[in-house]
Amino acid sequence: MERETLSNQNDIAGIREMLSSFGYVEEAIQYFLTKPNFGPLRGADHVTELTGPCGDTMKCFLKVDQGRIADAKYQVLGCPGAVSAAMALSDLVKGKTLDEALQVKDRDVFPKIPKLKQPRFEPSTKPGW
Repeated sequence: MERETLSNQNDIAGIREMLSSFGYVEEAIQYFLTKPNFGPLRGADHVTELTGPCGDTMKCFLKVDQGRIADAKYQVLGCPGAVSAAMALSDLVKGKTLDEALQVKDRDVFPKIPKLKQPRFEPSTKPGW
């Protein structure tokens, strides 16, 4: 068990180093490694899917309670930037109405993951709800 833990720590350190060398900032790397809003959401009220021109595919799950987004999760098949952006976007839209969430733009995600270069954000992280 101890050897497995050490191996996992080495894997994580290697992934962190690789992503950093590609220009990802710590916030983006942390979102990618922990994936706090990743996976399907049971009982979702809204589900949508989008495949962008680069081939990244995202499925968005929203749980709405009393007109506000109570929870948001994504399944992402794509680059680390797409995963990180989806995780950050989930945090941004929680607590908002659907109309307010629709007003969130890619540029609103950048402060959550500073210095992540815009080309890493394809496809749009917010499929039409």
